Amino acid sequence: MKRKKTAFIIAILLVLVSAGIYFYYGFLFKEARNIASEMPDLSIPATKLIEDYNANPQKADALYLNKTIEITGTVTKQTDSVVILENTVFCLFNQKTKNQLLSNKITVKGKCIGYDELFQEVKLDQCTLNKQNN
Repeated sequence: MKRKKTAFIIAILLVLVSAGIYFYYGFLFKEARNIASEMPDLSIPATKLIEDYNANPQKADALYLNKTIEITGTVTKQTDSVVILENTVFCLFNQKTKNQLLSNKITVKGKCIGYDELFQEVKLDQCTLNKQNN
């Protein structure tokens, strides 16, 4: 009888430890999303994105926040790994942009991380260049 009880307690402990390990590695340390390989949830012009945020930031967050979106607009500023579209959409790339994009119309795919009220910009990260329309 005592042997069955001990075996039962050991089995319960193994199940609990296994569940703990699964939770620890399966939920807490998930791999980051690969935005470059995801299909965009939305495809909109940069001007529409900023209009939506200026009109109603909460509603725009519900539509765009943490979603993969494709933005089209004219490059107004470019640094090593940052491109700004239409003076209002801040796009952070994972790598330096090699092409000179200033004043070109481009399409960028990235994850919307929100609206910066201080700079009045919508911010995207993990961006990739989809199209360049000279």
